[in-house]
Amino acid sequence: MSIPKEVTIYDIARKLDISGATVSRGLNNHPAISEKTKKKIQDTAKKMGYRSNNFASNLRRQKTNTIGIIIHELNSQFITSVLAGIEKVTAGSGFDLIIGHSSESAEKEIANANNLFHKRVDGLIASLAYDTKNISHFDPFTKKGIPVVFFDRVEANSYGTKVVINNLKAGFDATQHLIQQGCKNIAHITGNTTRNVYADRLKGYKQALAQNKLPAKKENIIINDLGEEASVLAAKKIASIRPMPDGVFITNDFCAAVCIKTWKEMGLNIPADIAVVGFNNDAISKIVEPSLTTINYPGIEIGEVAAKCLLEQMKEGVSAKNNETIYIHSELLVRESSMRRPDAL
Repeated sequence: MSIPKEVTIYDIARKLDISGATVSRGLNNHPAISEKTKKKIQDTAKKMGYRSNNFASNLRRQKTNTIGIIIHELNSQFITSVLAGIEKVTAGSGFDLIIGHSSESAEKEIANANNLFHKRVDGLIASLAYDTKNISHFDPFTKKGIPVVFFDRVEANSYGTKVVINNLKAGFDATQHLIQQGCKNIAHITGNTTRNVYADRLKGYKQALAQNKLPAKKENIIINDLGEEASVLAAKKIASIRPMPDGVFITNDFCAAVCIKTWKEMGLNIPADIAVVGFNNDAISKIVEPSLTTINYPGIEIGEVAAKCLLEQMKEGVSAKNNETIYIHSELLVRESSMRRPDAL
């Protein structure tokens, strides 16, 4: 079956025996065209299956009205909430979104960046993959004056606006809370520390221990991919340490939920035997039993701020002042999984 030829304004013009310029003006609601003629043109265009080529039209104006987004994973409540925040801001501004998914691969991230650059997006919002070593693949955007805003996973000293939380403080607060609950042997499960988010949370964990004169034991720190299988293995490893840790700060709520389930199956009591703090405030943190103490990571707000920064730079142009880091407030939400003392709240 052959694909039907795309209908053009000249096909409509021949059908109505008028000029292509008149059809173009009628489709664009030009005031020089009478309402009767406009209706005739628009009705004919609809019957013939005409599709306006906004992309080509925008290119002639050096704009595509599109924003590119590069995310590192799709199966994440945090990422979906960031996307919701971006969409909330951009929807009323007439911009379409093109989303690229790196699947935690620097190679795919580079391909996504190249693809979006050649699609001529007007601006870009990105969160880096686990194994991204440098951000030179974003250089073509900045050389063309196309603004780039990074969020969550960022390179600290790079160009571009960065929208993040204070991960070091969040890591400190999570660990300090466990110490205040009486924990003295605290473990930490985290992701790839080449990324700022996990490296800074680890620093915060170590700072809290040092401030309270508690050791940061090498065997208590586990770095993995935070997936289900890795989480089960981490939980079993922590349970085998002697003396067993009495508290654990885990930088991902899903991983924390899997650990809690594993420890309960082993006969351990949460939080009496081991108190647990997670990270992100995902939906699972309220469903798991006991409910999970966690750090609230406000994804919608991060998405909104990133989108507003990008729109502002697209309007006013990129300048040195746009190479800033914007910190969004996060907070510890205390629930049952860490409450070893009645006054925990």
